Amino acid sequence: MSTHAKRERLLLAELLENAGPDAPTLCEGWRTRDLAAHLVVRERRPDAAGGLVIKPLAARGERVRNEFAARPYDELVQLFRGGPPRVSPFSLKQIDEAANTVEFFIHGEDVRRAGTDWAPREIDTVFATTLWRRLETAGRIMGRRCPVGLVLRRPNGQTVVAHRGAPVVTVTGDTAELLLYASGRQDSARVTEEGDPGAVAQVRAARLGLG
Repeated sequence: MSTHAKRERLLLAELLENAGPDAPTLCEGWRTRDLAAHLVVRERRPDAAGGLVIKPLAARGERVRNEFAARPYDELVQLFRGGPPRVSPFSLKQIDEAANTVEFFIHGEDVRRAGTDWAPREIDTVFATTLWRRLETAGRIMGRRCPVGLVLRRPNGQTVVAHRGAPVVTVTGDTAELLLYASGRQDSARVTEEGDPGAVAQVRAARLGLG
């Protein structure tokens, strides 16, 4: 049975392929070629991927990513589409699903929403539940650098307190939009923000996300 992660991989690979190597993304400073290289390095070069979370390794990680980015773009997309090698932890279904479902969804939106002609993707109920669970478990980590209180709220009233503090900004939107907002894509998420205008401005400028 296909998993969310496998589906999101194929959708992202198609987006990258259709966009070409030089399209913009929501990842600051990255074109689609850079994003594709990042995705391949993350799964195939654990010695370099550690630079994503360990600052002393960041320079090495960036160097390796640039080396991959110099490869033919079609090759990068095909390597990503084909999935990780068998020796990679990401080849295990449970790890793939836990680590890649949201990662690939967000990067897919990084490609889609950097363009000028896009509409919010339709998210089925099952997938929306999966994304919401991610927010419930990781919301406080994603919002830890927020300078004010931050509450994420679905239209049905369910909430995640991403950061405790005052004043409080409440952000309301569909699950996918809230996840993008909490991942640092505040300007591209279709949500409504309630609270003191100064506090809202602080939240919009904050470095949200897991990184």
